[in-house]
Amino acid sequence: MGIPLTDEDRMPWLEAMRDVINEYLDNKKGLILGCSALKNQYREMLRSGYPAYKWGTYASPVNFILLDAPAEVLSVRVKARAAEGKHYMPASLLQSQIDLLQVDHCEGILKVDATLIPQAIVNTILNMLHFQGCFHHDCIEFH
Repeated sequence: MGIPLTDEDRMPWLEAMRDVINEYLDNKKGLILGCSALKNQYREMLRSGYPAYKWGTYASPVNFILLDAPAEVLSVRVKARAAEGKHYMPASLLQSQIDLLQVDHCEGILKVDATLIPQAIVNTILNMLHFQGCFHHDCIEFH
């Protein structure tokens, strides 16, 4: 069935992601990380990978994109992936994840329609004003 992670459970993972962000920023490299930073405090931890970041200002080169889809679409996808053995989380935990999601327009979180096919999602992101010229399609490292 599964048990939702607590903030304490997530902290080592968030700290590791923050450190990766810091490393890439130090080396003047672009980076795209996929993760479920559902709460503001999680995103703040990731923003702090930029050493000059002041918590609560949202002034950081670290940007967030919400892959936005209705709960019904997410449920179908998670169930299909779980049935194929390709997803770590049981569909029964999806609602707990949706309930955790905090989106404050002040953060400047960009939204992309996640009902699009994957390549269209990638193209939409690469064509967003924030990212134009930041990434060369053949130079993107996926982790």
